[in-house]
Amino acid sequence: MNYKDESIDHHLRATWQAVAKMYNEEANKFESTMATGFALLNIDLLDGTPSTSLGPQMGMEATSLSRILKTMEEKNLIFREKNPDDGRSVLVKLTDFGKEKREISKSIVIQFNKKIKEQITDDQLRNFFEVTKKINQLISEKLIYNS
Repeated sequence: MNYKDESIDHHLRATWQAVAKMYNEEANKFESTMATGFALLNIDLLDGTPSTSLGPQMGMEATSLSRILKTMEEKNLIFREKNPDDGRSVLVKLTDFGKEKREISKSIVIQFNKKIKEQITDDQLRNFFEVTKKINQLISEKLIYNS
């Protein structure tokens, strides 16, 4: 087997690395990063998001998320406040500047999706989503390495 041509994980990794590089290059034009943009998009615009649910939402470890949130706070993109529904938890909310940057991130993601959809059919996209969903399911149910 030619690893690069036939290995599923190689194609997933190479594609994700290309997408991440592209997003980081675009984010850099706005003095930002892909991770910051992704965080901005995952914070509820009106009510904020509990910091404890943000990491799992983004598929990110707590330590990495904490570093990103600290940087975002320093750049005045977010602020934290006590959760009125749960005194033990903190809500991460967007500042007005954070909302502006969120709109930029959103437009970049929309443009990416639009360009991809111009090049592939609805059936191809549906198949792609089905395949990635199945891969995630197999992994989450521990059906790949079940020894």
